[in-house]
Amino acid sequence: SNIVLLIDTSGSMNQPNKLPLLISSFKLLLKTLGEDDTVSIVTYAGSAGTVLEPTPASETGKINAALNNLRSGGSTAGAAGLELAYNKALESFDEDGNNRVILATDGDFNVGINNPDALKDFIAAKRDTGTYLSVLGFGRGNLDDATMQALAQNGNGQAAYIDTLTEAQEVLVDQLTGELFPIAGDVKIQVEWNPVEVAEYRLIGYETRALAREDFNNDKVDAGELGAGHSVTAIYEVTPVGSPAQLSDPLRYAPAQAAESNGELGFLKLRYKEPGASESQLLTTPIVPTQGASSEAQFAAAIAGFGQLLRDDRFLGEWGYPEAIALANANRGDDPFGYRAEAVQLMRLAFSVSGSRLGR
Repeated sequence: SNIVLLIDTSGSMNQPNKLPLLISSFKLLLKTLGEDDTVSIVTYAGSAGTVLEPTPASETGKINAALNNLRSGGSTAGAAGLELAYNKALESFDEDGNNRVILATDGDFNVGINNPDALKDFIAAKRDTGTYLSVLGFGRGNLDDATMQALAQNGNGQAAYIDTLTEAQEVLVDQLTGELFPIAGDVKIQVEWNPVEVAEYRLIGYETRALAREDFNNDKVDAGELGAGHSVTAIYEVTPVGSPAQLSDPLRYAPAQAAESNGELGFLKLRYKEPGASESQLLTTPIVPTQGASSEAQFAAAIAGFGQLLRDDRFLGEWGYPEAIALANANRGDDPFGYRAEAVQLMRLAFSVSGSRLGR
């Protein structure tokens, strides 16, 4: 790995849950790196410039000293931090390795390119040369999650929020392999539902990652990466044909339906590229009914439902926090790091402050 840490050192970072937590978090990251890995540190704002030239990760004393010397202060104007970070990544670029800039900030994205569209285009151009971008948010009040997600998606990376050292352990240690080592590029998923079986459907989440239907077969259209050890779960809510839960009227000009369902609820198509490849490969499989969802799928459904409750989703009906908590508790399964137990506790806290039985 060739990693460049791009760190916001503006005056607003001078809080315990910002720069000090950031420094401690990156020290955890260093412990996961090997002797063949390289680390650079670039800052913008208060102490703008290169703090650490590309350095072998084995020189932990030198890297830790550079982190410990970081100080916050000053404005954020005029710092061309992002361009400098990518230049440092280029100095140690490894064609066979992972080249990545990790931007850490409390929400001030004045990294030298002020126009949001120009910033996304710049990051996308660097992505196409083999250097990816991930974004870490620290502190509260100034973070713009939509911007974090957009920048990370354009950079083929992930966005994460870190508010405790425990969260840093999860993001920078437990999930690091999947973040740093993509095994499939431009992963695209397309689902076609069988109108004989399914009257209505909706995909829960993924609003920022939606692609036009015609882009599925276009290898020039960028999509997300899938890292080693990671999985992706897409949850659809479907209404069976003939169900009293159907909300919409039948279409007057609906296309002719198949005479038989053949037992299929739908059809799944997946495209992906091998790392470094320019042409995608296609996988397909029918979606058929099962004898019940796995515990993993049910826990995922509980989390998705929790997210819908927080958004006060209008399609939930009488389903509320008690149902979400019960579903999650019954399907926690193996939880070696306690993250699922923490998620259930967050549900309980949200229910406590919701002010009603359903939390609506």
